[in-house]
Amino acid sequence: MDNSIYKILFDGASPGLLLEIILRTLIMFLLILIILRISGRRGVRQLTLFEVAIILGLGSAAGDPMFQDDLPIFHAILVFLTVILLYKLITWLAAKSTIVNRVLEGEPFVIVRDAEFAINEDNIGSFSKMEFFSELRNASIEHLGQVRVAVLETDGSMSILKYDKDEIKYGLPLFPDDYKEVSPLQFSEGPFSCMYCGRVVEIIEKDMICPKCSKNKWTKAINVSYP
Repeated sequence: MDNSIYKILFDGASPGLLLEIILRTLIMFLLILIILRISGRRGVRQLTLFEVAIILGLGSAAGDPMFQDDLPIFHAILVFLTVILLYKLITWLAAKSTIVNRVLEGEPFVIVRDAEFAINEDNIGSFSKMEFFSELRNASIEHLGQVRVAVLETDGSMSILKYDKDEIKYGLPLFPDDYKEVSPLQFSEGPFSCMYCGRVVEIIEKDMICPKCSKNKWTKAINVSYP
C-alpha cells in the first residue's frame, strides 16, 4: 500500500488504540440510548426542531470521546447530564408558558381549508406545494375536493379532515397523471383548478389570472369519491 495512503488510514493506530476506540464507541452509543430513553424521546418523525437540536448536541458531545484517548468519557457524561437537565427545565417552562412553547415548538400550519390551499402573503414563504402533495397522496387523497381541513402539526405529522362522501366537490388533482397544465383551447368545458392554490372555476380564458393567488396556470379539476 502506498505510504501516503497508509499514513492517512492507519498512522499512529496501534492495536491497543483501535481496541480502545471500539470500547469507547460502544460505551458512548449505549449512553446515548440511555439518555434518550430517560428524556422520554418519541419517534424521529415526532421530533420538534428544539428536540433535534438537543440530539445534535448529544451527538457532538459523544463523538470526540469515541476516538480521542485524551478525553475521558466522564466529560461526555457531564455534558449529557447538563443537556438533559436543561431539556427538562425548558420543557417544563414550555408547559407553563404559551409563549415559550410557541417559540420552541412552533405553531400548526393550516395547509388546506375548504378544498383549497390556505396560502397568503404571510405564509407563502413556508409553502412547499409538492411536499404537501406527497403527504396528501400518502393519506389516500386524490384531489383537494376531498379535503375540508389539512393541518401540518409541529411534529411534522399531518392531520386531515375529509368531507363526507356526499359533500365532495371538484378539486385540484394531486397525482402526476392528472396534474397537468391546460389551456383554454384544449377544453371548452370546466371546471378548472388553479395549479397553485387549488381555486376552482367553471371557465378559463387566455392568460386568465386566479382571483385568489394571482397565478395563471390551470388544470382540469376532478371529482372522484373515495370508498
